[in-house]
Amino acid sequence: MGVAGPFPGFAGKPPGPVMDRDEADRALARLGAEHEAIETSLLALQDHAGRRLLEGADLTGVTKERWAATEQSITLLWGYFDAYAGAIDAAREIRARRRSPNRDDLLALTELLRGQGVTVASTATRPDPSITGPAKLSERFTLEELVARMNELYARSLDMVVASDSVWSALPARIDLLAAELRRTRSLAHSVGVRPGEHPAGDDLESITHELATLRVQVISDPLAFWLPGPGSAAPGGGRPDTTRYDRAARALDDVRREIEAVLAVRQDAEQRLVHLRDLLSRADRTLAEARSARGEVLAKIAATEVPAVSGPPTALQERLATASEYRRHAQWHRLSPLLDSLEREAEDELLRARESLSAVTAPLAVRAELRGRLDAYKAKVARHGLAEDPVLIERYDAARRMLWSAPCDLRVAGQAVLRYQEAVAELLDVRRTSAPEDRR
Repeated sequence: MGVAGPFPGFAGKPPGPVMDRDEADRALARLGAEHEAIETSLLALQDHAGRRLLEGADLTGVTKERWAATEQSITLLWGYFDAYAGAIDAAREIRARRRSPNRDDLLALTELLRGQGVTVASTATRPDPSITGPAKLSERFTLEELVARMNELYARSLDMVVASDSVWSALPARIDLLAAELRRTRSLAHSVGVRPGEHPAGDDLESITHELATLRVQVISDPLAFWLPGPGSAAPGGGRPDTTRYDRAARALDDVRREIEAVLAVRQDAEQRLVHLRDLLSRADRTLAEARSARGEVLAKIAATEVPAVSGPPTALQERLATASEYRRHAQWHRLSPLLDSLEREAEDELLRARESLSAVTAPLAVRAELRGRLDAYKAKVARHGLAEDPVLIERYDAARRMLWSAPCDLRVAGQAVLRYQEAVAELLDVRRTSAPEDRR
């Protein structure tokens, strides 16, 4: 509920010459308007929703201390207002005595309206000395000083009430909405087996639940502990609620919810992922079997070469895959999720290692095939140039071919034989190119 702004300041002149009738009438009219504005502000403060909540709340901490002082300030405000209203009534009574006030009347009006003509008994309100200074039996004010004192107390009281109401309006509702979302997430977590003590996300949910319950109790009992005053703001209620703890809990819940959604995704596509894993491991097993067979062939056909050993089938991964199937069968999705993630990475790595092993084992056969291909290519080149009957070339070709098509094949020696054949071909072709001009002449 809105509350009127600060009380209007007293606009009269300082004590001095005696007021005339017109000055007194204008001052009374002005004070009457001020009286109505002050009364409206005090009644609005009295009816403010935040003040009513503070009266009925079981407060703690800084809010309890400040509300105790604020209650004294509000009581003192009404005492000041009564004195202010009494002074105005007394001035009106003096003015109403006669149509044209005499000098004594004008002197009394001047004292009331400009001088320290208002006496406030402090014993009636028993204010806190921190509010009005050292305790006194009574105090005397000008109407201007009294309005300034009321303005100060009103602003301080309104600031406390508005700040508390702002926190209560902002945080508890947001905490309740987050708690409802937390309950839905916990229900979803239980459906996939995520529980405290069994999964980190379950422990996080327990921690968030405790934090939200504690936060709500503290916000209700001590709202000012969650209020950040605005920098340089003198207006009542200038600032904003401190949502640091709420925001931290909301982010933690978002993280848990994403993890639960990942587990749910596992439940939906677990069978497809298990089939894919079986295919990966089967391909890796077949590739290793091919590598082992190729290694035997290389050892039988290739001499004087190092052939790397081939590892056995990935039995450990097969056992873990069987465990994953058991988790799926018993709907243990929170355990299946991380296991599938690690199995997929390791199965891909296993297939890559199997392919690399096959490549390493069959490398000598690839070298022999390359040498055979090179030898046949040079033989075809020799035939195109009409040198197929050259005895040197025939001899060197037969020597290289025997080495490459016999077992076991010494790749080093066979490579040298192919190189000698290439060199002989190159020499003959050079001779033909140099002798060709003489033949034409």
